[in-house]
Amino acid sequence: MVDARESVTAKLCAFARAWHATRAREKIFDDDLAFDLIGRAEFEAMYDMVSRGFTGQPVPFSRADTEQLIIEYIAPIPLSRIHFTESRLERFAAAHGKIQYVICGAGSDTFSFRNPDPDIEIFEVDHPDTQRSKLERIRNLEWNVPENVHFVSVDFEREQMTERLLHAGFDPQKKTFFSILGVTYYLTLDVFADTLSQIAALSVPESVLVFDYPMKGTQFPARVARLEQITESLGETMRGGYDYNDVSRALYALGFQIDTYLTPEKVQEAYFAGRQDRMHAFENVSLISAVYTAGYSFE
Repeated sequence: MVDARESVTAKLCAFARAWHATRAREKIFDDDLAFDLIGRAEFEAMYDMVSRGFTGQPVPFSRADTEQLIIEYIAPIPLSRIHFTESRLERFAAAHGKIQYVICGAGSDTFSFRNPDPDIEIFEVDHPDTQRSKLERIRNLEWNVPENVHFVSVDFEREQMTERLLHAGFDPQKKTFFSILGVTYYLTLDVFADTLSQIAALSVPESVLVFDYPMKGTQFPARVARLEQITESLGETMRGGYDYNDVSRALYALGFQIDTYLTPEKVQEAYFAGRQDRMHAFENVSLISAVYTAGYSFE
């Protein structure tokens, strides 16, 4: 099962959304609440980490070099996957009316406060420590938590996500959109499939699942290996990626059919084509949405 405690890389992804919203001229995804939620101190700490080469070199890079590191290594993956996810969610909500949205490993996600649609019942699932920190930040900002938002803390080493969601008011008979972003990089497919099985157990036909994953392979540009080195230096080892055929078989076995599959080339075309800042899609990251059809139901 996914251990969704907020990691350094998760904080860097939140930083990337805040940086892009406040600094970039060409927006891939404009998360206008990201900076407020992480706060100036956290933003500056993450910026300083990047400027020191992620591992604390004594002399920081120049501003230009730091910005290029963000553009090259930090921003592309979180920006493209959140755009993909929320665009797919918007279409799902338009098609089905009253729905549920489960954000697995919500971290510093701000959708609950940007969402204009009261027909979307939102469940933010996260580790108790991460969620406690987020709720404290929300209280300090004096943000009002909408009535359709539920914070569901799950200790993944001791509790099942299904049980905690049901206790929080999740309706297993309602069409639901599930997102699980940024976790496949650190898990084997067998471990990730356990999370998928819990999602399948909560799904009714036409529910949708969205996630990103790294492709298995060795013939990638140097920055793919460099990103793996960066995350390992931060204490988070990537597991080498998945083969598409294995992913599709795991989904099919649980009752899911892939309806959208964006290869890195298609991600580039959809979100990065024609940019002036040289930001481009990561060469080994794909995006998937899958529709639950049948065969695996909650009991």
